[in-house]
Amino acid sequence: MLKFLSKVVVEYCPLDPRKAAVVELLAQCNGRKAKDSNPACSVELRRLPSPPPSADAGDQNAHPPPRVLVTYFNGVEESFVAAEGATAQGIRDQILDRGRLLDTEQLFRDGGEKWPVLIPEEELTMSFPGIKPKKAEEKPQA
Repeated sequence: MLKFLSKVVVEYCPLDPRKAAVVELLAQCNGRKAKDSNPACSVELRRLPSPPPSADAGDQNAHPPPRVLVTYFNGVEESFVAAEGATAQGIRDQILDRGRLLDTEQLFRDGGEKWPVLIPEEELTMSFPGIKPKKAEEKPQA
């Protein structure tokens, strides 16, 4: 996941019960495998202040929602708010999908192609014969 990113900032209030997804994502980002995939990616934790004691303890609106701010390798920034029911895997999948899209876009631009690539309608309906694998008896025996 970190290979597409240059910076990750995880923000949450320690008293917020909705923090589980972002804390798990933070642990994944700090893992050895993730760090080895992109050592240049910085991972930060920002703990948000607790609400004043006068605020209703059961009121989740007293805490700002936990969120993950990511900066992709090309400078694009995106924020993922961990709403009720959010999972670390869901946030991770969104980051990977967006990263792959940006990576593909960069490959096309580096190759001198326009982005987005427009495929003519007639090419979409063309049949593709495919490639048939050679049978075992047609292959030379060594």
